[in-house]
Amino acid sequence: MNRCSLLAVLAIVSAVPASAQTPPPEPVREVIHIWPEGASGAEARKSEPERIVNSYVHNVQNPSLTVFPADPRHANHIGMIVIPGGGHQFLVWQNEGVGPAKALNRYGITAFVLKYRLAREPGSTYTIEGDAAADARRAVRWVRAHAARYHVDPHRIGMMGFSAGGELVTLVADNPAPPRRADSDAVDSVSGRPDFQVLVYPGPLGIPAKAAAGAPPAFITAGTLDPCCAMPAMTLYKQLRDAHVSAELHLWADIGHGFNIAAHSERLSIAHWPDRLADWLSDEGLLTPGDADAAAPVP
Repeated sequence: MNRCSLLAVLAIVSAVPASAQTPPPEPVREVIHIWPEGASGAEARKSEPERIVNSYVHNVQNPSLTVFPADPRHANHIGMIVIPGGGHQFLVWQNEGVGPAKALNRYGITAFVLKYRLAREPGSTYTIEGDAAADARRAVRWVRAHAARYHVDPHRIGMMGFSAGGELVTLVADNPAPPRRADSDAVDSVSGRPDFQVLVYPGPLGIPAKAAAGAPPAFITAGTLDPCCAMPAMTLYKQLRDAHVSAELHLWADIGHGFNIAAHSERLSIAHWPDRLADWLSDEGLLTPGDADAAAPVP
């Protein structure tokens, strides 16, 4: 490129308004604390701040949902609780929380990303089956109880979990619920079982499932080279299939753990796997708009 051409290009670039060069700011997201008085056993710590290290979230003492509403122009009234992984030590907030929520928005789905208590964080006194699963179950109940507020059909509430988050999905969707607590509130009277489940390289906890016969339809995906989570994905699929539960399994060749929504992969199969999820949702009849105002909010 000669000097005159370079100057012409620079002149064009400098003439572009700053607003066209800078992406719009991220909207302020609504955050809902799902236990108004604090989670059971963690009331004294609910005011402790979370810590963020390299986009990973630590020290979750006051479990919450962050809302990513679908554009009303193409919303189909599905509500999806997205549960990031992180080995129960931290939350992979961006790649397994925010990123998937935005991808779901493109399909007309309103997403609610869950921050849950971390049982394997150093110094934690929480348990996975007791506390983290209780947060996941409460998230389903909260969204269902307030479905009308978000223009979501209370009969189209799904869970989508990655890795450790997938363990929480199966503990809630494919295993028996614990007895109702003595200090339960109105939200706890609502069903905590999702209408469908999406498990993305789910960890082994909760699999084999103990209540597969009554489980909701499932979409399961993992990489064939995943040392921790390929076998649980196949085991759960076989259980659901044998129990005559509608289930779809996708195993991606030569892929390991943590492919999320292709944030770090150039493989076309991984780049397009959310489209296979959308296909499944459509085949299940879930992408057809339902009755978003069928349930009144719980006071």
